[in-house]
Amino acid sequence: MIGLVLDNRYKLTDFIGAGGMALVYKALDQRTHHAVAIKILKPEYKNDEEFLRRFEREAQAASKVSHHNIVNLLDVGAQDNYRYLVLEYVEGRTLKEIIDEKGALPPTTSVQIAIRLLSALQHMHKNGIIHRDIKPQNILIHADGHVKVSDFGIARLAGSGTISKTDMVMGSVHYFSPEQAQGQEVTEASDIYSAGVVLYEMLTGTVPFDGDTPVAIAMQHIKVPPRAVNIINPAVSPAINAVVQKAMAKDPRARYQQAEDMARDLQKALADPGTREPEVVIDPPQPQEKPRRRVIRPLEKFDWHQAVRPVLMGVVALALTGVLALLALRMYNSIVNSATAPYVIDETETNALRLIARAGLTAEVSRVSDAERPVGTVIQQAPEFGTTMRQGSKLLITVSTGPQQQEVPSLYGMSVTKASAELERCGFTLLALSRREVSEKPWDTVLTQSPEAGELLSAGGIVQVILSGGSVTIPNLVGMNRAEALSLAESIGLRVTEVLEEPVEDASKDQQVAAQFFTDSDNQPAQPGDKVISGTMGRIAVYVLTPPASEGQ
Repeated sequence: MIGLVLDNRYKLTDFIGAGGMALVYKALDQRTHHAVAIKILKPEYKNDEEFLRRFEREAQAASKVSHHNIVNLLDVGAQDNYRYLVLEYVEGRTLKEIIDEKGALPPTTSVQIAIRLLSALQHMHKNGIIHRDIKPQNILIHADGHVKVSDFGIARLAGSGTISKTDMVMGSVHYFSPEQAQGQEVTEASDIYSAGVVLYEMLTGTVPFDGDTPVAIAMQHIKVPPRAVNIINPAVSPAINAVVQKAMAKDPRARYQQAEDMARDLQKALADPGTREPEVVIDPPQPQEKPRRRVIRPLEKFDWHQAVRPVLMGVVALALTGVLALLALRMYNSIVNSATAPYVIDETETNALRLIARAGLTAEVSRVSDAERPVGTVIQQAPEFGTTMRQGSKLLITVSTGPQQQEVPSLYGMSVTKASAELERCGFTLLALSRREVSEKPWDTVLTQSPEAGELLSAGGIVQVILSGGSVTIPNLVGMNRAEALSLAESIGLRVTEVLEEPVEDASKDQQVAAQFFTDSDNQPAQPGDKVISGTMGRIAVYVLTPPASEGQ
């Protein structure tokens, strides 16, 4: 089909791949001269009403969303035997390909990708769309680092019709939720579960559940709790692990109910790695009161009408008072708690954040490459200027990271936290290598970087850094008392992980250090006077008095 022109406009130039019901081609829009992606329904399904409905449903779902983290629908058409969708073309790779190549991704990178995925899901869910097939294969990473969610092939409008036989169990078995595995109703919480699985795979390099058959995997989704990600990858903080566990709760009610809530907790987890989310309790049983003994007294005759009339009048008056108070409260809230979205396009990021805070709103920042707008300039906002919002609501702003290639800033001497923020401002990602170097600089200070400061790097590129491990001078512990030697080592930042005991008959040597074994950053023996990284581990040997053997033995 290469060379075929659809609608006298879209010329197919390259074959990209095939899905369950469609073929995907790269094409040239001869009207705009832009590259696009064309998704064509396979010819064998052209008369299959069920697949036609699914294809139309995909078009309907895609047409309802427009977001910088979603592959946008540009056109829909039909020609001869071909039904097709025209989609935004993303030059890059799938997240699955990246994980297969690199294994576990750095926690910061994984969380940033997950936040962008959740931003896309929040937009879909607000527009009544449940994706139902969130997986790394459907997440595209643009060459400039932008994250795009694709493939609405089995998406469904929230609360819409019945489930067809071909998608009774929707989604991919490694990523779908327990309710999907059981063929139950699918809600926004199902997409959030799948997002949790995707984050799990990014952090560990593997899916949480695997097996020989789809049924075996599905049963694990239903019954088996996922292994903690920070057990598999100790670089993952307890706070990030807590978010993953909550997102992957078996009971949909125990998960995050909105994608933005999960994104917010991930941002908190990056800022404070040690915190954990509280356990979620679903419908805790209420303590039952013991029945009270009733004392039955003989009834006396009285006028019911006279007794009830003032009560009824009091109830009516109370109800009217409550209604008036509620109306007044709503009117007060609409006036006092409302805010108007300010105009922040073309403002610097600093000014935009100040204007948004002054309006009583909070800001959520995403960054994209833009060759025409200066670095740090706001190029988009949502909602638009003048929109009435509730105070504290989020205003989304997109900030330019400048042209696709720009100079890498100097990170030397910065703390890893400050360096990461500086790179993010420029549209880059920091990758701290596990190897550290001995230095007089404080722990976690950037010592070297690659690419070097001033070199050009594409937006979304990764800058590798080597961090300081601090330094400590190896003391001579030999001959010291065991307790004194351990105390000294701990006080200067050395870790004695093993104490070997050497028998000795000389009581004067009891509990003295006989030998010490420490190594440097290259795992070479370190002698007293050598400088090594703070926290270096080693062993010592200590003489232990051995009682003399009794006679006759």
